[in-house]
Parts: sequence; structure tokens; C-alpha cells
Amino acid sequence: MVKEISVSELAKMKENGEDFQLIDVREPHEYDIANIDGELIPLATIAEAKDKISTEKKVVVHCRSGARSAQAIHFLQQKFGYENLFNLKGGILAYADEIDPNLTKY
Repeated sequence: MVKEISVSELAKMKENGEDFQLIDVREPHEYDIANIDGELIPLATIAEAKDKISTEKKVVVHCRSGARSAQAIHFLQQKFGYENLFNLKGGILAYADEIDPNLTKY
């Protein structure tokens, strides 16, 4: 099962300066359109980039709408036993709608 957090929970975590990792599994051209300062690790490269993903603290994974990030989390949990991953519900689209209307939606 994939755990989720809402965009408002993520915004609070950022505001409070919580120690967490934010990973963006979209493609570089999507990141260039709009990003919320996540570390870019495209979905296709997630297996070889797994060493960049913390096992020690909360990790929030996001994409455009939440589907690819859920895929990435499911894969990392199944293959490598991660237990600290959270999917950003609604992805960057929800973040643009609810938190930052200045983000470009695509």
C-alpha cells in the first residue's frame, strides 16, 4: 500500500522546516515547466538512483498528478523494502491549485 500526504501537509512541512526529502519523478522538460524544489529523479531512472533516496527520514515523492509517483513508491517498496515513502496526493497539479497558483499547469 502506498501512503499519501496532501499538498497542505507538504506545505506545512516546508513552512516548519521539517527534515524530509522531496523527490520529483517527472521528466526534465516537465521540471523546467514547473517545480516545487524537489530533487529530480525521473521514474525510468529510479532503480539506479535508489542510493540518492533516504531511508532515514520521511521522503515525499511527487509527479504531475500522483500516478507515476505512486508507481515509483510501489516499486521501491517491493524491490528495496522502503517504508518511509509518501505519495503527494494529486501531484504538482494539486499543489498549483491549492498552494501556489503561480505554478504553471500543463
